[in-house]
Amino acid sequence: MTSASIHPSAVMGTGCDVHPSAVVGANVRMGDGVRIGPGVLVEGPCTIGDRCVFEAGSVVGPGDAEDGNVVIEQDARLSAGAIVRGGLVIAGGARVQAGAVVLRSVPPHAIVAGNPAQIVGYVPSFGGEGTDTPAAPGVAAHGTGAITTRVRGVTLHRLPRVLDLRGNLSVGEFGRSVPFAPKRYFLVFGVPNAEIRGEHAHRTCKQFLVCVNGSCSVVADDGRHREEFVLDDSAIALYLPPLTWGIQYKYSADAVLLVFASEFYDSAEYIRDYAEFRRLAEMQA
Repeated sequence: MTSASIHPSAVMGTGCDVHPSAVVGANVRMGDGVRIGPGVLVEGPCTIGDRCVFEAGSVVGPGDAEDGNVVIEQDARLSAGAIVRGGLVIAGGARVQAGAVVLRSVPPHAIVAGNPAQIVGYVPSFGGEGTDTPAAPGVAAHGTGAITTRVRGVTLHRLPRVLDLRGNLSVGEFGRSVPFAPKRYFLVFGVPNAEIRGEHAHRTCKQFLVCVNGSCSVVADDGRHREEFVLDDSAIALYLPPLTWGIQYKYSADAVLLVFASEFYDSAEYIRDYAEFRRLAEMQA
């Protein structure tokens, strides 16, 4: 570490490992246990959380953004040749795949790839390279009804389907197949494929999601376990109880997501900060 090029203004935590061929510039602040690989360039201003990993040839710099500060939160990883530029945040536990060029902030535990980088998955809480993704049609083996998931309180539902030459029908009954009586519904449609919806939890509101046309993926997170579900059948639904962090993405061009909610809209009922959600979820566990 002594032969690495580290600017005198850089601040390093304990247990950091910087390869001799790496360059750490001015105004870089590292937490504990950060690993900087060969050929890495980190330019400030940049704040790096504990246990972050920068693999060979990755680059972090201010770019052309007016606020050039880059924040890389704890346990994030940049794979070989990844580039992060501008005033953005790589949130805790995120993964930037090899060669990706990140031009906007990355949410917690997201996996991004490509140029410009887009979200391609989410890191599971139980190890591996991406969220466990049960294909929705797999519920058919259970007939109609609900099956449990790894995520606390989240259930995947197969709704009754009636096939008829005059037109097919799928039905749900509130308080039966839908486990609550809704007070409102909303539709999400026309979402560009690269965009992410949700990224919040609710304090008291229950939700029941049905993709009535096309397909989308839903990530459910209880603070300890995280799973991804593919909704590509109008007879498949996903129930999200309160204090579940929900994300919807990978929308097909024709996707229409129908969401039933147990409460009227109240902005104060939303939890939009992942760290706050984790604290509340731990109190409930």
